[in-house]
Amino acid sequence: MALPNKPLGEIKAVRDPEVEEREVDCLIVGGGMAACGAAFEIKKWLPDDMSVLLVDKAAMERSGAVAQGLSAINTYIGENTPDDYVRMVRNDLMGIVREDLIFDLGCHVDDSVHLFEEWGLPIWKKTPEGKNLDGKKGLKMGTLKDGATPVRTGKWQIMINGESYKRIVAEAAKKALGDENILERIFIVELLLDANNPNQIAGAVGFSVRENKVYIIKCKSMLVACGGAVNIYQPRSVGEGKGRAWYPVWNSGSTYTLCMRVGAELTMMENRFTPARFKDGYGPVGAWFLLFKAKTLNGLGEPYATSEAAKKELEKYAPYGTAAITPTCLRNHLMLFEMKEGRGPIIMDTVTALAELGKTMDKKELKHLEAEAWEDFLDMTCGQANLWCATNTEPEKKNSEIMPTEPYLLGSHSGCCGLWVSGPDYDWVPDSYKVKADNGKVYKQMTTVYGLFTAGDGVGGSGHKFSSGSHSEGRIAAKQMVRYAVDHKDYTPTLKMSTDEIVDMVYKPVRVFLDHCEYTTAVDVNPNYIKPNGMMYRLMKATHEYGAGTATFYQTTSKCLEIVMDLLQVMREDCEKMAAGDLHELLRAWEIIHRIWTVESHLRHIQFRKETRYPGFYYQSDHPGQDDENWFCFVNSKYDPEKGEWDIFKKEYVKIIPD
Repeated sequence: MALPNKPLGEIKAVRDPEVEEREVDCLIVGGGMAACGAAFEIKKWLPDDMSVLLVDKAAMERSGAVAQGLSAINTYIGENTPDDYVRMVRNDLMGIVREDLIFDLGCHVDDSVHLFEEWGLPIWKKTPEGKNLDGKKGLKMGTLKDGATPVRTGKWQIMINGESYKRIVAEAAKKALGDENILERIFIVELLLDANNPNQIAGAVGFSVRENKVYIIKCKSMLVACGGAVNIYQPRSVGEGKGRAWYPVWNSGSTYTLCMRVGAELTMMENRFTPARFKDGYGPVGAWFLLFKAKTLNGLGEPYATSEAAKKELEKYAPYGTAAITPTCLRNHLMLFEMKEGRGPIIMDTVTALAELGKTMDKKELKHLEAEAWEDFLDMTCGQANLWCATNTEPEKKNSEIMPTEPYLLGSHSGCCGLWVSGPDYDWVPDSYKVKADNGKVYKQMTTVYGLFTAGDGVGGSGHKFSSGSHSEGRIAAKQMVRYAVDHKDYTPTLKMSTDEIVDMVYKPVRVFLDHCEYTTAVDVNPNYIKPNGMMYRLMKATHEYGAGTATFYQTTSKCLEIVMDLLQVMREDCEKMAAGDLHELLRAWEIIHRIWTVESHLRHIQFRKETRYPGFYYQSDHPGQDDENWFCFVNSKYDPEKGEWDIFKKEYVKIIPD
């Protein structure tokens, strides 16, 4: 259960925290959509004599990427087919994806959506006359499971009233799992391998952000689903806290760092997502494109995306650039192309879109449409609605600028970086896509570390699953991790490190602070340590300028990558002197450690891949354009925790679903 909110002021950290040790059969790390899916599903398969525990850094009701809400579910198969779903994802991610994982998810995802509606999520429905019914009105048409028609904003998206989306899903997860099996406000910072088996997960360690307590949790199998990575690059808008961000600011790359540091194989970490959003507020654009049918214009008022110049530019990236649906990265590329040619900025023509829709509506319907335009932000990014108010922007009267954001790393949205996991054990899945455990069995969604599973942003090579797909992947993983734990019932996890060594590792920033804080009169200025805030600015400056951030229009070079690698190495060394005087700073210290490891893996992959596979997301200027002859493959990496060395290598791509 969640501890009560902290009192005014931060909770001071002490040198010697309390220690709580637990041992369970299955451990779920995370509290977002994927973890909620696992929590909802796992008790169905877990034998009565086996135990489970979920540990979340936040509180599940508002944890993860769906915390503030959503106005659409972006993955609902419905009348489509899983084959078509694979084709869509493959095209959008420039051809290299794990088709086995995508197809398998496409066979299961709708069941999660049907559950959401059953739990109370309002889903918009179509009337026989083609009218949209939102909110409770949609209930008149019945449920999706019973054959009601959702309001589609595209081929795969359905509209919802989703401010309370996460609360609804979390409530079901908590009821299914039981409050006694949930720890909230606990930040897991390191995973531990078994002392007797160097490739077997044995446990996790972390600390409470509400009291001075370290947790040591042993387990037979584990799911790590802690979201993607945010604030690894300097945001375009700074000064609001740490800066305005599109993805949730608490996502610190923990999924990737936790798993890579115990030797789990990564894939496609060079892939990143730089979403085009309403400038400064980061409001979503999907509904405006798909529901409101808005067009984008350049600074000259021209619809640049359909111009001859755009067509010629896209032809360079065939067959994806010439596909019926232009991939997300290439849509970004066209925006950047226009701006570099001096025809910026890029404008979302909200005025014309609403005027055209209004021609077929009466006054009441038109008023409702305007409300929907605002609700799109209030469901997801209320800061954008605030910005519209502050700038006297009425979308029916004044257009708004859109702009690509700073880069993010994720595997559930329009990106596909993450961990290499096992595909299903079907005869049509290539052996190279299956990970066999020590007993020779295949466990779907298990990483290359035995007993360690992931879902959502953690699964690499399989983007476009979004909220519903992440929940579904969590459910799939839950069944497999129980199967693994049952098959290894006689396994007793053993840790190499002693309790004192673990506590010293977790609370090291606190002890550094307490050892040196009285050396100076200004607590943040001290030659013996660095605070997490200072390290954050160092990281953002390095990636912003050398790692293909917004400062360089997402461009980098081999030399720039050498420089940023050196900077990251020094940062990691300096992290040994990071200091935390309270629990919030301890949280920030470990988040920045996770961010440094995550962004290093990202840049190592860009450095290894000698082409620009995702123009519009990043450009390797020494290797512009696609090189399908040499690089139509996965780029994978593995960090050796014993040697402290990286191995980066190619992995074969296998096409399963025909065009």
